[in-house]
Amino acid sequence: MSKTVKVRVPGTTANCGPGFDAVGIACTIYNELELTLSTEKNLEIEIVGDGRGIIPIDHRNVVWQAIQQVLAITGTGYQGARIKMMNHVPLARGLGSSAAAIVAGLVAANAATEGLLSKQEIFELATQIEGHPDNVAPALYGGVTLSAVYQGHAQCLRFLPPLELSMVVAVPEFNLSTKDSRQVLPEQVAYQDAVFNISRAALLIGALSQGEFSFLKCALEDKIHQPYREQLIPGMQDVFNAANEMGALGAAISGAGPCLIAFTQQNTDRIGAAMVAAFQANKIEASYLVLNIDKEGAKVLA
Repeated sequence: MSKTVKVRVPGTTANCGPGFDAVGIACTIYNELELTLSTEKNLEIEIVGDGRGIIPIDHRNVVWQAIQQVLAITGTGYQGARIKMMNHVPLARGLGSSAAAIVAGLVAANAATEGLLSKQEIFELATQIEGHPDNVAPALYGGVTLSAVYQGHAQCLRFLPPLELSMVVAVPEFNLSTKDSRQVLPEQVAYQDAVFNISRAALLIGALSQGEFSFLKCALEDKIHQPYREQLIPGMQDVFNAANEMGALGAAISGAGPCLIAFTQQNTDRIGAAMVAAFQANKIEASYLVLNIDKEGAKVLA
């Protein structure tokens, strides 16, 4: 006995400057997952695209671990699976590859077991596995998401900006794990820095929700995580300056990095080329992606 489903999950950018561990945006770059559940106790994992040869293909695979969570809760009797991962989201670059994997596993397993879990239950499971909600929220819901954990439960408010907004992502040719990126952060921050970030985070949400994108250059400023992570991303400020000089509305680290993201409504290729050139001037090879805001989030395709 077996059941096959296929799902698509967007990559995501989180933090967005001052919105550390709280703000996320779904992006139009996708991973797909094909899952066949079986009552037989076996596991077969195939990876196509980014992460092939790097991502584990045994019980350590995070997609399989997410699937097992659903199977344990639903008690449907499935014990094994064939998993095919088709990855386009760059691995360990700050575009939510782990969140996409977790959400894909949960959504696929839920669909294959007759959708017994609600979207909120899937969101809470994903938050528990990932450890924080800022990437799993937009991966699941799409759009711009504001997330928090309240009384032990993950909360998410989702919206779409009233105007189109593009994101130019400079992708350097090196990985940076979230764990390593978090290790450089201080345990405490100055009162003035906390106030600085609160004001920018409030302005960021207002600007995005109202389509007042001229405020983004100020709103994307941060003193909580980006100044400390700059040491891990050679040429970061040069890349930001290059994007802004080409007309970007503002720029930030994407997630935990090393990808750097610029927001714009025009000149996407000029901005991308300038960002790549700035990385290269710092002896870092890079490429760029032009993305938009994904509006659907995780989606069952078949």
